[in-house]
Amino acid sequence: MSTAIFSHPDCLKHDMGDWHPESPDRLQAIEDQLILARLDGLVERRLAPPAEEASILRNHTPGALALVRDHVPAAGEFYPLDADTILCHASYQAALRAAGAAVAATDAVMAGSIANAFCSVRPPGHHATPKEPMGFCLFNNVAIAARHALEVHGLERVAIVDFDVHHGNGTADAFRGDPRVLMASFFQHPFYPNSEPEPITATSVNVPVAARSGGDVVRELVRTQWLPALHAFRPQMVFISAGFDAHRDDDMGGMDLVEADYAWITREVMALAKEHAQGRIVSCLEGGYDLSSLGRSVVAHLKVLAELD
Repeated sequence: MSTAIFSHPDCLKHDMGDWHPESPDRLQAIEDQLILARLDGLVERRLAPPAEEASILRNHTPGALALVRDHVPAAGEFYPLDADTILCHASYQAALRAAGAAVAATDAVMAGSIANAFCSVRPPGHHATPKEPMGFCLFNNVAIAARHALEVHGLERVAIVDFDVHHGNGTADAFRGDPRVLMASFFQHPFYPNSEPEPITATSVNVPVAARSGGDVVRELVRTQWLPALHAFRPQMVFISAGFDAHRDDDMGGMDLVEADYAWITREVMALAKEHAQGRIVSCLEGGYDLSSLGRSVVAHLKVLAELD
């Protein structure tokens, strides 16, 4: 079996303006680094299908779906959903492809045709709550895929690991109180989206960390807080909200991770998935706005997923 990258050219067409950090250049930067690292021919490529509305509605209300679908502006125009979450003419199709990548990757991993997958897609998803888009995110790609695994494939327990610098508030909202889903994350605090720290429970291990925290802090919390909870939970599949904006070069955040830290986290998640989940992992791109560190960090993540490092 292999590692596959799911993506689609439609994800490049979502454009919130030249000033916006969540730009099409992000995906191109990843492609450039894959070529430089000579990984391009070592991982399978799959085109993301558009998600069906039924898949979106497993996680989002009809109103949240309509807010995106029904407000797509004419070509060359923009429709602001909030100050930094903006629709262009291609946004709805891009959002369907991003969610569709996560769903298709879940199907392929469950079928055993690939070992794991990375969805190189945008817009990102982990801030999108069941009721509304926010924070650059239109639909919550990882949450949609997790619900697909539970409700279509019949899994009983899935885990979501989120290493973006920002709290995945939309994912937390989607599964709060759901015993089938364990979410484990760290996030810079205080910071956008200004979430209050949540109590640590058997299915919610979302750990706030101070600005300037580096790999030593993150590795310790993974060892002492994430991994014991994840092993006790015994997930049958693991989803990753793979944000790379906690990198020290990314001025959208204020943490000090480097590529080796992302590789280490990925290695720990891989070991967990092999022990409990037949190795099943679907990873979806979230943040990461310094183009060079984003591309390098994705390469480090993919090398571990593909067992090339």
